[in-house]
Parts: sequence; structure tokens; C-alpha cells
Amino acid sequence: MTAAVIPPATATAATAAKPAHRDPNVLRWLGAYTSSMVGDSVYYIALSWAAVQGGSPAQAGAVMAVSALPRAVLMLFGGVIADRLGPRRVVIASDAVRCAAVLAVAALLFLSSPGLWPLTALALIFGTVDAVFMPAVGALPARVTSRDQLARVQGLRGLAIRVASILGAPLGGLGVAVGGAAAAFGLAGLLIAVSVPLLMSLRVRKIPAGDRAAGATPWQDLRAGLGHIRRHRVLAPLMLAIALGDLGFVSPLNVGLTLLADQRGWGAAGVGWVLAGFGTGAGAVSLLLTVRGRLPRAGLVAGYAILAGSVAIGSLAFVPSLAGAVGVALLIGLLAGLSGAMCSALLQTQADPAYLGRVTAVAGLISLGLTPLSMPFTAAAIGAFGPGPVYVVSAAVCALGGIVALAVPGLRRAELPR
Repeated sequence: MTAAVIPPATATAATAAKPAHRDPNVLRWLGAYTSSMVGDSVYYIALSWAAVQGGSPAQAGAVMAVSALPRAVLMLFGGVIADRLGPRRVVIASDAVRCAAVLAVAALLFLSSPGLWPLTALALIFGTVDAVFMPAVGALPARVTSRDQLARVQGLRGLAIRVASILGAPLGGLGVAVGGAAAAFGLAGLLIAVSVPLLMSLRVRKIPAGDRAAGATPWQDLRAGLGHIRRHRVLAPLMLAIALGDLGFVSPLNVGLTLLADQRGWGAAGVGWVLAGFGTGAGAVSLLLTVRGRLPRAGLVAGYAILAGSVAIGSLAFVPSLAGAVGVALLIGLLAGLSGAMCSALLQTQADPAYLGRVTAVAGLISLGLTPLSMPFTAAAIGAFGPGPVYVVSAAVCALGGIVALAVPGLRRAELPR
């Protein structure tokens, strides 16, 4: 089945009559995205279980880390591919490749015990495909709805991520319990496969090709995308605010939380409760955005939310009880969810649609490629100085992101379209 391509005016008229959460076209996109994300969660459970069962802890860690390198190295060019070929086509091809690779490994594990090499190959394929999949996923919403509905779509996307995190781990564990890693990989492949026909049925808007010169090389396209960000009065400071906010947020809520729970004696269950509090707060904000659709003064809201969230992050290390930590995590989820949704919506609406794949790739590289590099340093610093000082420094870095958002007039005054 081929997608219907409709001009911008027709798309706007069609979507203006109903909000995004009632638009069948957007709901098909949401179903595809949710199914793919749940499949991803099941895949990571299956991969980690199979790697642990097939090798030493060090070997299992290496298998899990293999996908990070190609994703980080290739993601910027993934944005170029998404803009050149169209995000819908790239997402369909990516999900098809990921589905085929996962099902092939499932069949191999079912028939034999091949060791770690197929898991390593699968992780490498996933990382390579993710480099083009993630920018295309970020650019696709602008093709399936009008600009005034993109904030609501970010709310729907946030809800899909929460659903994937809630359902993915239990489904992956169930697959492993019933039929081992082979069954879990098979389930992941089927869930990813569900997204393909839904994506093929999408109606997408045709957008201008931008200023790409005929015969331009990928390097020239990449430089043009980076230049678009650098010259933009909102996108340039927005990327800096995202980088600083993520740098101060990711480590304390990942490796830092594990070490903090160990020192407090909360155990793995305590980590789960704190993360559940965070997820609940972030999910509530996603639901609010889905229903409301737009918040005024988005740049100002994002800046103040980042600042307030940084205070909450810093205070997490000084809360003695698990119940208090869960409450603080709920607040962090609310504030981080709000700032993240505003930043994502501004990125979607401020970027020229012809550059959106490349813009999304830069944001993705910051969040998924560069920011996680801070985790080993955070762990070492907590071991040397304790959680309190490290959380305070992380909060200060996060706060710098809010200061940037409030100090730069273009970003502070940025609004979402009505």
C-alpha cells in the first residue's frame, strides 16, 4: 500500500477540524510508534538476558554497548537521509530491517546455541539502523498533522513512551520465562512488525525541498542543516539549553540513582519506586499536553521548568526516606516532562520542515550520544565525594540550561503556533 501525499493546504484543512488525538491519521502514527517502542523495550530485555546467559558479565556489557558507537557516529548523516528520502519511507525501511534481524536471531537461538556472535551482530545492526530511524521518527509528526497540533502530538508521543516503559519489561520477562531469549526476540520482532502496515497507511504532507542544491553531497547537506541551526534565533539557544539540561539530568536519574539507593539501603525495589514516581509525573504532563494541546509562552515555561527541575534534582540526594524520594521524583517527572515537551514542540515548530530530520539528529546526538558519556564520571565522583556534592553540581549544570532559555530573547519569547 502506498501513502497518500497531500499538499500542505489540504492537510491543514483536514486536521484543523479535529485535534490530533481524534485524528485517525495521527492515531495510526501513534499506534505504529507505540508498537515499535514496546518492541524495542522487549528487544533490550531479550538481548540483555541472552548476553548474560551466553557469556561473562564483561562480555554481556560489551554486547549491550556495541550499538552505541554506530548510533553516535552515524546519527547526523541519518538526519540527512531522513530529509532526502522522507521520514516515512526511512521509518518503514528501518522497522522492516529491525524486524527481520530480530526474527532471524530468534530463529537461530531456537534452532541452536550459537554463542554471542549473533547477539553482537544484532546489536550492531540495531545501532546502525537507529542512526537513521531516530531522526526520521522525530521528523515524521510534522508530515502527518498541522503545526498547531504538534504540541499535542508531543504529548501523545510522551504517553507512548510511558506505555512502552510500563509494558515492555513485563512482556520481555514473560517471553523469557515462557520460551527463553528466542521467544522474547520473536515477540519483539512481531511488535515491531505491527508498525509497518500502520506506517504504510499514513497520509503525509508534501513539503518544500529547502535550499539543497542539485547534486549536493551528504556533507554539504549536513553542513546546511548545521548552518540552519546555528543561524536560527530559537534553535541555536534551544540546542544549548537541551544539552545543558540533559547533561545535568541524565546521570543523576540513571547511574546516580542506583548508587544513591545502594547507599540509602533502598535496594532495587527502591530504584523501581523512584523511577515509577518520575514516570508518573512525566506521564501526567504528557496527558495534559495531549488534552490541552498548547501552552502559552512556551520558551518561558521551558526555562522556568528547567530551573525548578534542577532544584528538585539537587534535593534528591538529601532526602533520607524512600517515600520522600518518590515524591521528589514525581516532581522531577512533572518539571522535566514539561520542559522536555516544550523544547521538543519548539524544535518541531521552529525548524524549517525541510531540515527537520537534521535538526532532530543533532538533538538526538546530544541526548543519546554525548550526554550518556557523563555517566562514568558521575559514578566515579559519587564514589569519591558522595552523592550530595555530585547532585548539586549536576543541578547547577541543569540550571544553566534554564538560564540560557530565559536569557536569550528569541527563545524566551518563543511561542507555539495556535
